[in-house]
Amino acid sequence: MILLDGNLFNRKVLMQLKGTSRVSGLAVSIAKPNPPQGFSPGLKCPNDGFGVYSKDYGPQYAHCNTTVWNPVGSGLSYEDFDFPIFLLEDANETQVIKQCYQDHNVPRDGSGPEYPLCAMQLFSHMHAVTSTVTCMRRNSIQNTFSINPETVCDPLLDYNVWSTLQPINSSGKVDREQEVIIVATRIDSHSFFWNIAPGAESAVSSFVTHLAAAEALHKASDVHSLQRNVMFTFFQGETFDYIGSSRMVYDMEKDKFPLRLDNIHSFVELNQVALRNGSVLWMHTDPVSWMNESVQTQVRNLLDILSNSSVGANVTLQEAGYSQPLPPSSFQRFLRARHIPGVVLTDHQAAFQNRYYQSMYDTPENIRMQYPEGLSPEETLEYVTDTAKSLAEVATVVARALYRLAGGANNTSAIQADPKTVTRMLYGFLIKMNNSWFQSIIKPDLKGILGDVPQHYVAVSSPVNTTYLVHYVLANLTGTVVNLTKEECLNPDKTPNAEKELYDYAWVQGSLDPNSTTRVPYCVRSTVRLSKALSPAFELRQWGSTEYSTWTESRWKEIRARIFLVASKELERQNY
Repeated sequence: MILLDGNLFNRKVLMQLKGTSRVSGLAVSIAKPNPPQGFSPGLKCPNDGFGVYSKDYGPQYAHCNTTVWNPVGSGLSYEDFDFPIFLLEDANETQVIKQCYQDHNVPRDGSGPEYPLCAMQLFSHMHAVTSTVTCMRRNSIQNTFSINPETVCDPLLDYNVWSTLQPINSSGKVDREQEVIIVATRIDSHSFFWNIAPGAESAVSSFVTHLAAAEALHKASDVHSLQRNVMFTFFQGETFDYIGSSRMVYDMEKDKFPLRLDNIHSFVELNQVALRNGSVLWMHTDPVSWMNESVQTQVRNLLDILSNSSVGANVTLQEAGYSQPLPPSSFQRFLRARHIPGVVLTDHQAAFQNRYYQSMYDTPENIRMQYPEGLSPEETLEYVTDTAKSLAEVATVVARALYRLAGGANNTSAIQADPKTVTRMLYGFLIKMNNSWFQSIIKPDLKGILGDVPQHYVAVSSPVNTTYLVHYVLANLTGTVVNLTKEECLNPDKTPNAEKELYDYAWVQGSLDPNSTTRVPYCVRSTVRLSKALSPAFELRQWGSTEYSTWTESRWKEIRARIFLVASKELERQNY
């Protein structure tokens, strides 16, 4: 059993340990401060093979041939270790183990260690074996022939969150002539360790910026008369080979979604945006699309509108270049299905600025979030950080560009993202979910989702906390408070003029009444909806698919650890 310093948790050491039969478990103490050289257990080429580039489409760009996006990626998350590996986040736990070892296992006066000896056990039995194909086949056999079937693994599963600027019939079909601009981002992250996925730069920075842009655009006075609609889309499971985006494309192709691919006018994606060098934000486009003259014209227009929208803002938009492929992005899944004009916005021109991509170190500190000492939780929630100001600037540019793309002709100076809203979201999604603002905007029966430590892993029981909160934050920022009773709000199909097919209604807790412990609930009407984020591979029963994600999570018995003292063999025999 090995206690490993976090600075030694790297591929070289892990592969040496994997190659010996003497290791039965590994406890890793988290490195503080973060490893200065960077640490990413993800791949150097994230989601390789599931994007748009292949032998049939831009083969010269496939497998990161021209750009290695995540150069510090070690690929450890994709290795199979036959011993349990636990993370110790609490320095006190690490010290207890070290003290036990020093007290009982360190040799004294040149002789060997004396009994009793300090020992440690890690319990993490996994039911699934080999691969998704094997475990899903076993599930199928169990469900077919067993009276009490035992599931050994589950597909990664959750929901995408989406809403539109102008309401659409969620149960019908948008007219073929209606053009829609899709704004997209991912809301999930990952690390080597289960349920530890802070994702500050890899996910939170982008979806918080997206939410702020949605709020800013909704406040424009003429949004309901714009020529084109805008759809705000938050994809789940993107870390695992684009689960959410591939499912939405599949549903659009199969007429299981209100929009068709034909309705998409253009695509704007927010990727990692918190670590800008100076004011520069990079615009990435698909070099293969530039060969199509009509798409090239539309992409050029898209880039010009974005650039013009940054005038007067502390954001400088630059083109990444036509010879470079798109970075890993949800947009790639849409390009696999159809030539769509689109752009991906990032803080990096080539390789990621983020040295902690898909790791436990992608924390608020990684995106330079800093607070003065001595603030109360409520004061911290409201304190506007420099990071919040920077992301609000990006959100302002995106909102103004979307307004122009949608056909807006008025002056855009009034379209402004709110840094206070951004700072609240950063605090809630990265530091403390259980805060007064989040408490006020969710349904009363969901207050149990507000844990103290945010994490953004997609998981298998859905919706996860992140999905719920993105849903209700988006509804709060873009919806309308309506004068309905609780009964009317919870039963809009029985309420006159509710237009339930166009709107979603939520009865939320509201803020605490001043000088009281009771809340003032109210009804919010919005266009926010959920759609399934389950890979089509599992509906098609193509468990070995190379077209769609096939990630599953093993079922397991309880996960726990213990340290204890062991007596000598002789004493054990005497007592027995």
